[in-house]
Formats: sequence, structure tokens, C-alpha cells
Amino acid sequence: NAGVPLTICVDKVAASGGYMMACIADKLLAAPFAVLGSIGVVASIPNFNKVLKKHDVDYELLTAGEYKRTLTMLGENTEEGRKKFVSDLEETHSLFKQFVSEYRPQLDIAKVATGETWYGKQALEKELIDAISTSDEYVNGLAKDCDIFQVKYSEKKNWQERLGVAAESALVRSFDRALASVLGNWNTRH
Repeated sequence: NAGVPLTICVDKVAASGGYMMACIADKLLAAPFAVLGSIGVVASIPNFNKVLKKHDVDYELLTAGEYKRTLTMLGENTEEGRKKFVSDLEETHSLFKQFVSEYRPQLDIAKVATGETWYGKQALEKELIDAISTSDEYVNGLAKDCDIFQVKYSEKKNWQERLGVAAESALVRSFDRALASVLGNWNTRH
């Protein structure tokens, strides 16, 4: 929104939420072996209800709101709860696809929003990225046309701070020597 062009370089992985963050770039680059995509939604939940029943352990879950908890780890899950959970996953996937489509309108979203991942060259062919390049290659390419300066900032300490640091260092060294002397004498006697 600031009007500053944004280039994002993916050297390793931009999958699922990572791709969601990367796709907002004006220019999206990826290394040849970078993994991209995974435009999908997944959720899993173990269920221990049968184990609890086998050992005569009751589990109660109290909620307010019809769909406050559709699936649980300990309670008996229903088909209605499963359907609602899947419906929520599908809605999340739909929102994910809309988001990606907004920033990458050239994508055939139906072909890439399958949850699959692709390496750099495949991602380029599917228009998930704009070019193949590592971040080092990209930055070095920019550096050829620029004057680069290394800037180091350090705060000047006033004389009281400098004196305090020097005094503290001297005190620590004196303490270390005294301690070494005492321990050395103690070791020779025992």
C-alpha cells in the first residue's frame, strides 16, 4: 500500500501460508530447488473416545453455540460435526484461493490450488513465480549497478561511562587475580 515495489526471493520453501505471504510480491523469484505452492488446507485430530470408553472413563464437553466444537479429541464425534468441520476447511480453502488470485491473477487457480508443491522450474511454468533466481543472484545483480556503502553506527559514550567501563574492567581483573591466588594457595595446602 505504500507504493514501494516489493520483490520476494524464495530460496527454500514458500508453501501453504508461506506461499500466501510470498504471493503478494510485485515480483516473485525462486531458486531452482525451492518448494512452492501447497495451496490447500489440512487438519487432523486424533480421537481417543473408544479408549476412554474401554476404560470406563466418561468425558463431558460443554459448549454454548451449536458449532462451538464440531470435533474433539476425547468426545464421540458425529457425522454432522465432521460435515461442519469439512465445510469450514472448504471455506478456508476458498478464501485462500481468493487471496492468491487477487495477487496472482494470471494463475489458473483451479490447477494450482490442489495442495501440491512444485520446484522452481515447475512453479515458473505454472506462473506461481515470475523468474528463477536465488536471493544471492538477485542481490548481486542489483549491486552491479549501485554504489554500496557499509555504514556503522555507534554511540559515543561520555567520559563518565568510559571511566566506569574502564574501572569495572580493572576491578574484574583484580578480583580474578586475587581469586586465582587464593585458590592456588588453597590447592597447595589441601
